[in-house]
Amino acid sequence: MAKCNAKIFVRAYNKVLIYGLREHSGAFDLIRIAATMINTLFFMTIVNLCYAEPIHGLAMHGQAKYAANFKHFNYVNPKAPKGGDVKLATTGSFDSFNNFIIKGEAAAGLGNLYDTLLVPSADEAFSVYGLLAESIETPEDRSWVQFVIRKEARWHDGEPVTADDLIWSFNTLIKKGQPFYRYYYSSVAKVEKIDTLTVRFTFKTGENRELPLIIGQIPVLPKHYWQDKDFSKTSLEKPLGSGPYKIEKFEAGRFVKYKRIADYWGSDLPVKKGFNNFDTIRYDYYRDATVQVEAFKAGEFDFRAENSSKMWATAYDFPALEKGLVQKEEIKHSRIAGMQGFAYNIRREIFSDSRVRQALASAFDFEWSNRNLFYSQYIRSRSYFGNSEMAATGLANNDELAILQAYRGRVPEEVYRIEYQPPKTNGDGRIRANLKIGDSLLKEAGWIIKNKKRVNVITGATMEFEILLVSPMFERIALPFTKNLERLGVKARVRTVDSSQYQRRLETFDFDMIVSAWGASLSPGNEQRDFWSTAAANQNGSRNVIGISDPVIDELIETLIAAPDRKSLITRAKALDRVMQWGHYVIPHWHLNYDRLIFWSKLKHPKITPLQGSQFDTWWVKLENSTKIQKIQKSPKAE
Repeated sequence: MAKCNAKIFVRAYNKVLIYGLREHSGAFDLIRIAATMINTLFFMTIVNLCYAEPIHGLAMHGQAKYAANFKHFNYVNPKAPKGGDVKLATTGSFDSFNNFIIKGEAAAGLGNLYDTLLVPSADEAFSVYGLLAESIETPEDRSWVQFVIRKEARWHDGEPVTADDLIWSFNTLIKKGQPFYRYYYSSVAKVEKIDTLTVRFTFKTGENRELPLIIGQIPVLPKHYWQDKDFSKTSLEKPLGSGPYKIEKFEAGRFVKYKRIADYWGSDLPVKKGFNNFDTIRYDYYRDATVQVEAFKAGEFDFRAENSSKMWATAYDFPALEKGLVQKEEIKHSRIAGMQGFAYNIRREIFSDSRVRQALASAFDFEWSNRNLFYSQYIRSRSYFGNSEMAATGLANNDELAILQAYRGRVPEEVYRIEYQPPKTNGDGRIRANLKIGDSLLKEAGWIIKNKKRVNVITGATMEFEILLVSPMFERIALPFTKNLERLGVKARVRTVDSSQYQRRLETFDFDMIVSAWGASLSPGNEQRDFWSTAAANQNGSRNVIGISDPVIDELIETLIAAPDRKSLITRAKALDRVMQWGHYVIPHWHLNYDRLIFWSKLKHPKITPLQGSQFDTWWVKLENSTKIQKIQKSPKAE
């Protein structure tokens, strides 16, 4: 049970007693009533301030799936052998091991270095269980949360993980970390050290059931390592962590290799059984996806999650696959799809009118692209919570309308009477009907055709903009889009830049249009502030790349965060989704409900695929297969 503050009880007792004596002096029965009030107040205070039993896990809504004595998650192989090496691939470059700030390009895989207080299970909507935290305490109203850190938790240098580390990490990430942390944890009012291993977070007023769970996601960093260093700067010094891996060797911009900690302190915990099975994990950097695919086929790395439909359909017909040395699998999942699309920067005057944004969307022919470029593999996206029960489809039901009625006149009227659907075609490339609608919308917004160019009737400016890309893979999608825009008199240029330049321009919102994606969980909450809020729109480095600054959306985000149960969460997500859809902030792309995985058969994965899809950190190396495969793979790169 949480510790109680005796001073609070004394103040409460005195306040009620004085009230009773002052207002009802001489009236014995009223004094008796006052005594009853005291008892009631004491009871309420106990419930709200003190009664919070230590627990092992916590669900966003309802009960956590796994009991206190669980041995391991159901989707792992607890007997998976430890050992072997795995090589992975990524694109671009890196110049820093500090992945908590906006400066620099952080190396891949740094999450392997750090433990968090809690870890989520992949077969629940949103439940968390103790890793660094031995126990969690939070009252029914979730107005605070208290964590007791395991006494056996250790940094890689042998020093214990303490409450001071947790408090320092939180304060530093809020002040100097990426803007994400400030939005995600903005409802924290106070952080207190209770003892050497215990920390309490007290929250601002307002319902926010997610906070105890997401506080547990804070990366805990070693205060004694960082206190003499400048946290705001990039660094290639190997950082100190507490997680299952440490950096063994690296070459900036070329590769980074992690080595498993043989005596990792948490290896026997239920939340770690069946995880972190590779002895080493190496990430090699490649120029682009095309080069990566060829390197994979040559045996230069072991696993690839393919995100190109063309590559999946055409690039992997090679002898190793035919011989069974490589496996190609489509693994179904029930993850929420989130949103990917051409994202407008509505800070630009050209995109400030939603009619313009809606008009330009008419020039994107998804059906033609899916048929001719994607081998008909994709599902058109239309929701910010796609592939889930939170997607706003059909017309708003009564529960949604109860929320949305308060905003009549402040959101598009279509929110109330029309189901949102992105423009559709029959896929033959003939989109005259859609372009006609787009032309009408542009004229309505004050953009007319003059000398075959789209011109603003007031300023005389021509409508032209740049689509900024970081991957050449998207050029084949963006270029046909620009051809259709030409038919509207709009000039759009496609420009692909290197990852470092792209990152700099993204952080300062120096672009007109990009391809962007926003992931989502089955329990959306505080991260929505970073995606769509007014505060995030004005903060460089935030995920609100669109620049949405709308008080209605701000309020709907807070309403979503305050959802007291699963049913209301779904309703409130739909209400937010519906308003976002009719804001025409993106031109929606597509999504899949399965993962496309290809890997050398030295790798094995558990038989059970959880709700969130295949979890690579539960895979392992089958050593007898590894030896055979190494004979046909090229020699490892020189290190």
